[in-house]
Amino acid sequence: MNNPISVSTLNVQIKSLLETTFIQVYVEGEISNLTYHNSGHIYFSIKDESSTLSCVMFKGNTKYLKFQLENGQKVVINGNITVYAPRGNYQLLCNKIEPSGQGALAFAFEQLKNKLEAKGYFDGNYKQPLPKYPKKIVLVTSATGAAIEDMKKVANHRWPLVEFILIPTLVQGEGAASDISNSIKFADSLACDIMIVGRGGGSIEDLWAFNEEIVANAIYEAKTPIISAVGHEVDYLISDFVADIRAATPSNAIEIALPDINEHRIYLDSLVNEYNNRLKNILFSKEQELSNMKRLMEQNSIDTKFNYIQTEINLLKSSFKTDLSQKILSSSNELNLLHNTFKNSYSSFLVKTQNQIDLLKTNFELNHPDKKDKKGFVQISKDNKIISLEDLNIGDEIKLQTPKYIGTCILNKVEKQSDLSLQ
Repeated sequence: MNNPISVSTLNVQIKSLLETTFIQVYVEGEISNLTYHNSGHIYFSIKDESSTLSCVMFKGNTKYLKFQLENGQKVVINGNITVYAPRGNYQLLCNKIEPSGQGALAFAFEQLKNKLEAKGYFDGNYKQPLPKYPKKIVLVTSATGAAIEDMKKVANHRWPLVEFILIPTLVQGEGAASDISNSIKFADSLACDIMIVGRGGGSIEDLWAFNEEIVANAIYEAKTPIISAVGHEVDYLISDFVADIRAATPSNAIEIALPDINEHRIYLDSLVNEYNNRLKNILFSKEQELSNMKRLMEQNSIDTKFNYIQTEINLLKSSFKTDLSQKILSSSNELNLLHNTFKNSYSSFLVKTQNQIDLLKTNFELNHPDKKDKKGFVQISKDNKIISLEDLNIGDEIKLQTPKYIGTCILNKVEKQSDLSLQ
């Protein structure tokens, strides 16, 4: 009869057998009992319709995991069988995990995209507009890549007035996501007008740093308007959805951020032409107004009125003379009568017309500036107010004023004209 062996010995033999036999296995199953431990290790089980297998992925391998594990997820695991001898439990030690039927990167992209969309990271209400005329733009990209040279060329052509600040950043490989995040935070503290985050084209693995949640968080929390310019036109990354503006390429980001100086030159030329045309129209309109006013003043001048009245007088004279001649030829009696009538009428008309002319002439002379100052006439004022003579009292101090002189006197006597005529 064989001698019995200890439990430990048996577990060690089983461990040796399993670990040397199942060195590399590929297993497909559904995740359950998922636990993310504080140590960084991941514990879970995979199962099918009939069986369950315990699994563990240690911290050293989790950094290569591109997506978030979830209960109910169907995955394919590459690993090896290991036995925990003290308990006699065996489990699958996971080296690599891929989503079943789908690439890990594509699955991770959709997973993070859905997560951030649910958190409102893509909401248009939180996106900031770009300033129309930026003075300073900060670039978060590689200092050695071709993208920076392309952006400088486009900027010199479109708007050479802008100032660029480059934040040299690791844009691919291990640690790139963390470096991009830190550069975004530093660039946001520089108080620039626009921030461009991006790099040139590459494979999905090369661009993957811009699909990391840490980068998405930095973009979302930044106060500076951000343009995401990663890869080529066909490349869509998480940074594109979170940023305020998505550019197809780094060069396109400069085209979006900067105005076109040639368009503004054309616009300024059009403004000059429009200004000149408007000025010409205004001047022409004012010239027409002045011409109309001059013509109107000429029509209403004193000379014009005098000429008009003189013309009427001449017409009347001619008319009377014609009538008189006809009546003289017809009858001497009628001639005398007409002569008297004409004489009386004509004299009356002349007197009336002459009175009108004299009145116009008198008004004209009275209102002529040189006739304002008449000898013997003064203006009476008291306490700097113009006053009539009949409103004064004996003893009032008054001023007699002409345009050139002022005389001050005391009123000694006031008499009405009627009182003087009675004496």
